[in-house]
Amino acid sequence: MLSYWEKQSFLQYDHIIIGAGIVGLSTALSIRERRPHDTILVLERGILPTGASTKNAGFACIGSLTEILDDLKTMNEHDVLRLIEYRIKGLAKLRQRLGEEEIGYAENGSYELISEHELMALDEFYHINDLLRPLLGQDAFSRADHKIKEFGFNKGLVKHVLQNNSEGELDAGKMMKRLIKLSIESGIEIKTGAEVVRILEDVNEVKVFLEHKHLGQHITFSCRQLAVCTNAYTNQLVPGLDIHPGRGQVLITRPIPGLNIKGIFHFDKGYYYFREVDGRILFGGGRNMDFGREQTETFSFNELILADLLEKLNTLILPDTHFEVDYAWTGIMAFGSDKFPVVMPHSKNIFLGVRMGGMGIAIGSEVGERLALMMMASD
Repeated sequence: MLSYWEKQSFLQYDHIIIGAGIVGLSTALSIRERRPHDTILVLERGILPTGASTKNAGFACIGSLTEILDDLKTMNEHDVLRLIEYRIKGLAKLRQRLGEEEIGYAENGSYELISEHELMALDEFYHINDLLRPLLGQDAFSRADHKIKEFGFNKGLVKHVLQNNSEGELDAGKMMKRLIKLSIESGIEIKTGAEVVRILEDVNEVKVFLEHKHLGQHITFSCRQLAVCTNAYTNQLVPGLDIHPGRGQVLITRPIPGLNIKGIFHFDKGYYYFREVDGRILFGGGRNMDFGREQTETFSFNELILADLLEKLNTLILPDTHFEVDYAWTGIMAFGSDKFPVVMPHSKNIFLGVRMGGMGIAIGSEVGERLALMMMASD
């Protein structure tokens, strides 16, 4: 049972955001920049952000050549450019807000490995450069075949290497800690271990129900406006949306003496990705091997995909190099029928910023900015 003081001081807010990942905290900060005196609460179901914000590879992605060509099979050029512009703006906002040094941002280079069956992609190399140049102000891609020998890849499997001239890397842990620090310094309240079980909209407010396990009852928060930033978990609160989860498998090796791989790398339409971190190789992906089983919210391992990652480490990335896997983890992303995020009002007082399509780092800050602007315009 709650006290008088708790009911008076802890339950009413101007804005509540569900989800303390990159989108949720970016939304809160964008609201604070425009409403310095409003009360803002962020609710997070986990002790740490649950989903993908702290479980990703730390890629500041624009998109690889084979990924963009694959997108062009289902999207027109205008929409592909619009999506890439979303990523460019999001990364610029992230770097400006948090500071490059504070989040470990670096441009050591991004590379794509081209296999035998992807050689036709090179026929579109100049066209895609021409298409993206107005957005990027430079060629998106350049040839870097000399990197095959320099990095020690298997020359029988890696036929070409392309360099992406507009991508970088960051430390996802430092990024999230910086977002949390800025939020707290801005007077934004964050409550972790706070799982929302239901939301209910009245005429002029939204009620948010949480289960208090120690008291054995629900606690009801209220706000003028609610932002749902729960990505893959959104259908638990707002059913019927075009959102389905997509699990990502990631592993990291122990430090490898003399490792000469630097930068971030993609292959197979972006479904696989790896990078060097502290003398280790972080390697993830393979969701396209088993889309059905990976469409889940369960944080467990797919042994088929883990075995595939190990095989590719042994044969493609680190041939003739001894390594040991230190540990592995999974993250839960959100996808839909297209690659655009869902940023829209759900009702008069409830707003959605969800479905990052595995590009949360790139677009999360821009999603938060657009969501906040939408909320302020209707308030």
